[in-house]
Amino acid sequence: MNDDRSQSSLFIPPSTQDWMQGVLSAKVVLVMYGDYQDSRSADVYKPIKAIERELSASFGEDYLCFIFRHFPQAQIHPHARRAAQAAVAAAAQGQFWSMHDTLFAHQQRLENGYLIEYANDLGLDIPQFLKDLCKQVHVDRIDKDIEGGIQSGVTTAPALFINGNRYTRYWNATELTAAIITASP
Repeated sequence: MNDDRSQSSLFIPPSTQDWMQGVLSAKVVLVMYGDYQDSRSADVYKPIKAIERELSASFGEDYLCFIFRHFPQAQIHPHARRAAQAAVAAAAQGQFWSMHDTLFAHQQRLENGYLIEYANDLGLDIPQFLKDLCKQVHVDRIDKDIEGGIQSGVTTAPALFINGNRYTRYWNATELTAAIITASP
């Protein structure tokens, strides 16, 4: 359960600039602010993946749109910001979701050497990936996500918004699925 309730609505609406699975015109749009090194973020993301599959099978592909926004908590997770940069560098090569899933699956190993190994495993252009990381090409994009989170009242990851409203109940699959179905028009 998340105790951070200072804001109840999403300040920056979902857009085509977000990393999404599904379509913006879906009946329900679920936005997650997450941190790749935070175990709670991974614990929330796992049921979301299962919920996506279940709802897609039951209601169709246009029922749920899942959006991920970065909210690395560098003060407590020293590798989270660099991992977010790796995800965005992978996105520049069309591999955001593959890197995203890899980072959550290996959140205890997010040092630079591992990030390069993951990029190599995904078949990314390693010189370009390294250039993007070294020059911090994608930092502005991550900072934009963080700022949007802060404007929405997010102070810690994970934070979820369902159709623009803050989800503050329990993080288990049953309650989250019920909240998503209830939010459907």
